[in-house]
Amino acid sequence: MYDELKEEEIVRKVGGRFKLSTLIQKRLVQLNQGARPLIETHLKDKMAIVLQEILQDKIFLDRTQEVGIGESPDFSDTPELNLDDL
Repeated sequence: MYDELKEEEIVRKVGGRFKLSTLIQKRLVQLNQGARPLIETHLKDKMAIVLQEILQDKIFLDRTQEVGIGESPDFSDTPELNLDDL
């Protein structure tokens, strides 16, 4: 398992767990189709590359649910929906 996914920092950075999983999936598709990593790395593991891109503010999920390049909007004060409360 990837330790970065255990941390709440990456969830807050993206704006929630659903957005995080969507961003990871979409960016993995881009990398598998030949997109270049946005970070300097020697890593071959594409999942690790995506996680580092998120942590280094290289990618984010925009309003249209597409991968945005650059620093993401601040989602740190956005509460995550807890389905157990429903």
